[in-house]
Amino acid sequence: MDGLIKGLVDVAIGHNDRRNDDDQNSSESLDERSRSTWAQVVTGEQDNDHNSSSAAAPQSQTHSRYNVAHGENYGVDDENSEFRRSRPQQNEQEEDNDGWQTAHKKHHRRPQRVHMDHWGSYKSPPDEQQYTEEVQDTNEMEPSEAELSDYKRACAKLWKLDFNRLTPGQDYEIDVGEGKRVHDSEDMAEASLFTWLSENVLRKPTFSRFCALLDNYNPHEGCKEKITDEERREQAAFIEEISRTAPIKYLYKYLSSTGIFTENYQEFKRMLKDLWFTLYGRGGTCGSSSSFEHVFVGEIKERGEQQVSGFHNWLQFYLEEANGSADYQGYILPRRNEQFPDAETQLLTVQFEWNGVLKSLSSMFVGVSPEFELALYTLCFFAGDEDNHIEVGPYPVNIKCYRLGNKIGSAFPIAEA
Repeated sequence: MDGLIKGLVDVAIGHNDRRNDDDQNSSESLDERSRSTWAQVVTGEQDNDHNSSSAAAPQSQTHSRYNVAHGENYGVDDENSEFRRSRPQQNEQEEDNDGWQTAHKKHHRRPQRVHMDHWGSYKSPPDEQQYTEEVQDTNEMEPSEAELSDYKRACAKLWKLDFNRLTPGQDYEIDVGEGKRVHDSEDMAEASLFTWLSENVLRKPTFSRFCALLDNYNPHEGCKEKITDEERREQAAFIEEISRTAPIKYLYKYLSSTGIFTENYQEFKRMLKDLWFTLYGRGGTCGSSSSFEHVFVGEIKERGEQQVSGFHNWLQFYLEEANGSADYQGYILPRRNEQFPDAETQLLTVQFEWNGVLKSLSSMFVGVSPEFELALYTLCFFAGDEDNHIEVGPYPVNIKCYRLGNKIGSAFPIAEA
């Protein structure tokens, strides 16, 4: 069993070990765990996924995106304890054993490497793990009266407090290619979106712990999830890590000062874990989704024509693109011609395929930290509305935030002119 899981890890370029459910009988085969990446909400259009009462998706076969060759496309550097991706020898659009159409592999200018020798420690009990030191409270982290009276100002403050945000050209490089209209079918990107990412980025504690969570989900919207004890530990450890950062500390101070959340910091961390990781129903199946899975990881809707659902996190896209599962096809042309994205842009509206399924319109921040995104969406959920027209850094943006009862159904940015 460990050998199979190691193969899966190799194919996911450093995603942490998965636990198989081989003890399940054949009637439970639809619940097999497969690594997932990305979810969908159609940017700029209403997201119907916030209605969890939709019809159940047909469950013909569970597709695991990482079963092909069990990692034969990846090599291990024993000296440096790192996984590296070697060039695949498959033809473009070759179909794997599970029926997925593999996105064609585009040229990467530099080797993709993910150091993951420390990721296994994230499965330990949270109180036995090592965390970074908490950021020191400063006056900058105290919400001002103006921010307390207007949550949009608080959202803008989170951008300033994102001390872990990456610098384009220094920490990573992107090639946005050429633009296209939403309904254009031509691939306008000759290369991958990400051409390079510094090896130090995925060693950052919050980035690393975030990536370790991404393989905990089945990509099919209608398949019931089963969360293991190890996965719960990963979740709790991730919340503990981000709770030591400035954006999350500021979020707590803001919610406390406005009376939205009145418990102590320990209860606040438990609330965040419940908000983002508690399972709920989607696609007609109870316990098949969560806020984290939908917003950051991803789901495939199979009711009618297949659609990608969610898919709004740049780290997940980077890993999936490097793995060959995501095919970037260009940015969506802005409504006003003067605002074209470039290599420095950190808010993109793009089109891509994921495992052969088209996402015609999606938006994502690029280079921001996991704690920034989680804090921003949580703040809009508690203090804002479905539409949250704000400014973060140089970007005017509408943060769409859909509710599923007392949970986040979806949250994502829409770039505004």
